Amino acid sequence: TKETDEILKLMHKIEKIRNIGLVGHIDHGKTTLSDSLLSEAGLLSHDLAGEARVLDYLEEEQRRGITMKSTNISLY
Repeated sequence: TKETDEILKLMHKIEKIRNIGLVGHIDHGKTTLSDSLLSEAGLLSHDLAGEARVLDYLEEEQRRGITMKSTNISLY
C-alpha cells in the first residue's frame, strides 16, 4: 500500500530515526508505556495495551510479572 511504502522510505532516512530509552524503578509503568506506544503505532490492539506485556518475552518475566532483561523494538 501507499502507506507501507512511505513508512519503508522513512525507515531508511537516518535523520528521521529517533531512539528512546525508558528507565525507572520497578512497577512504575515502563512496560505499560511500551505497550501503549506499540498500540498507538498500530502494532498492538488498544484493548491489549497495558495488559499484553509484549516486551516481557522471557517465561520468567511473564511468570513473575516483572521485566528482567532489556528489549528493543521498532515502532514502524
